[in-house]
Amino acid sequence: MLTLKNPNCLARAVVALLAGNILFDVLLGLFQVRWLMADAMPYTFDPAVFGQVDLNVASNMAFTLFTATAVVFIVWFHRLRKNAEVWAPDLQGRKPGWAIGGWFVPIANLWIPRGIAVDIWRASRWQPYAADGSRGLVLLNAWWACWVASWVVEKVGTRLYRHDDTPEAYDAAAAWALAYYALDAAAAVLAILVVRRLTSMQHAKAAGMIPAAQ
Repeated sequence: MLTLKNPNCLARAVVALLAGNILFDVLLGLFQVRWLMADAMPYTFDPAVFGQVDLNVASNMAFTLFTATAVVFIVWFHRLRKNAEVWAPDLQGRKPGWAIGGWFVPIANLWIPRGIAVDIWRASRWQPYAADGSRGLVLLNAWWACWVASWVVEKVGTRLYRHDDTPEAYDAAAAWALAYYALDAAAAVLAILVVRRLTSMQHAKAAGMIPAAQ
């Protein structure tokens, strides 16, 4: 027998971790701005230090936080997918295991999790089988578009950093890195909104309350 599982505590943890990722995106993005403006500044600076912050330490901390965020987010995502199975199993295009495994399939992870998220969203609505409204999936699609864009930009920036043997090449890589941090921060903000909205929808439906905002 399928049972509902409360995602509220996981959602709060995901939101807190995403907020931490946004702070690191801002910090590391400001470093890229400082580097790009260095030629116009009347001083030089150690490229490994930003103010009192060691950039190597900050980057390692950011990566650790990102990893923790990914783990908790996927656990939350899987829990919502299991709940969706209770309300509208016939609307779920993939088995619950794909809510975890879909994130780790190269290339296909650019669309599989989004499809699962859409299925969860529909099942979590007060009326799962109603047609999607004109704005029904705008938030989810905006989040996913930013996430995919940040993934693409990060890959380009990483490749450029591997060939930054001239100041011009490093500047180009820094510009791409800055774009990545901006997109990643935007994706994190939208992810927070998606997490809060989906969790609210499932909580309202499970409790038999007035439908949450769609």
